[in-house]
Amino acid sequence: MHMVIRTYTGPGAKELFDLLTERAAEVESVMRSVNGFLSYTLARSHDGGVAVTVCKDFAGAMESLEKAKQWVAKNAAHTGVGPPKASDGVVIVHASAG
Repeated sequence: MHMVIRTYTGPGAKELFDLLTERAAEVESVMRSVNGFLSYTLARSHDGGVAVTVCKDFAGAMESLEKAKQWVAKNAAHTGVGPPKASDGVVIVHASAG
């Protein structure tokens, strides 16, 4: 498994997360369409927020980056948010309640 974390901070980040909250179902649908999708978490922080996507492989994680970039460009460019800080890596433990 492979994961990618996108961290959004700075100008426009709070506005982006307001929009993501309003359109959560749409955003979830976009992320679920990623090949090899396993999980997606979107969380607000004091200065923006983070998105974490876990996929079966590296290719899926990179696809999620591209889909997120496209969604922001199409739907949230007016917020003025800059590109996220992105980190990726191999998953060691992936625990869930279900």
